[in-house]
Amino acid sequence: MKRIGVLTSGGDAPGMNAAIRAVVRKGIYHGLEVYGITGGYAGLIHGNIEKLELGSVGDIIHQGGTMLLSARCEEFKTKEGQLKGIEQLKKWGIEGLVVIGGDGSFQGANALTRHGFPCVGVPGTIDNDIPGTQFTIGFDTALNTVIDAIDRIRDTAQSHERTFIIEVMGRNAGDIALWSGLAGGAETILVPEDDYDIHEITDRLKKSHERGKKHSIIVVAEGVTSGVEIGKQIEELTGFDTRVSILGHMQRGGSPTVFDRVLASRLGARAVELLMEGKGGRAVGIVDNKIVDHEITEILNATHTLDKNLLTLSKELSI
Repeated sequence: MKRIGVLTSGGDAPGMNAAIRAVVRKGIYHGLEVYGITGGYAGLIHGNIEKLELGSVGDIIHQGGTMLLSARCEEFKTKEGQLKGIEQLKKWGIEGLVVIGGDGSFQGANALTRHGFPCVGVPGTIDNDIPGTQFTIGFDTALNTVIDAIDRIRDTAQSHERTFIIEVMGRNAGDIALWSGLAGGAETILVPEDDYDIHEITDRLKKSHERGKKHSIIVVAEGVTSGVEIGKQIEELTGFDTRVSILGHMQRGGSPTVFDRVLASRLGARAVELLMEGKGGRAVGIVDNKIVDHEITEILNATHTLDKNLLTLSKELSI
């Protein structure tokens, strides 16, 4: 294999640039030519491809977002769109592809592999919802963004004796809510993987008020319900002064943490090694601080699971 490509797809995540840098420099170090595809799978279909040099990825390791841009592409979900992408890759003489992104990105990589074009998936999403890896690129940075917001909001909650509902991202996974809520000392954490009883929540709030604690933080994962709706229910059932903060897309931006930069570098480098070994249809990840890889179909057929031990701990510590 002499030429490989790299693209980012789906939602951006801090650390994607560090992964791109790792792919490019690891490839060049081993004598490969590396080509960047701009605009995800849509860019691939339209041939938005250029050769990347060492300088192309200089000074990007600390930047959030993705220098290759990202876009969702309905056309690539079709066989015709996939074959158009392969036609472009062959036109440029590219023999293998590294795809950085989440579940949808892995679906595309798997489709290309089924058509005979080797791809390796690198998990890049703040949601941390990809099976086969304990952490995805961008998750740690998003957590630090959320915990900074929680700390600031807590100051206001305490000053005004208010209950604050903080809605965080995560799609259908509760990892961001769980980890940030535990780290931020939230009184209640609502995640899609666990049922909740609004009356149990309000009873706990009332007990806290009775023992003198007049402010509370409740973290809600977007996959559960609207933070606004939870806020309305709590205010109606308790009469407590309640406010809602929806953190939104600010969680996806920002300079990646040390953890995400190192993780992205390790995963990107391993993806290149797999292509050099002639292996496609794989997805890399990290388990017990060791870089691993699995069949991408195995990842797509698996279900992400939340660490219920952390959820139990959060309930024990928020009494």
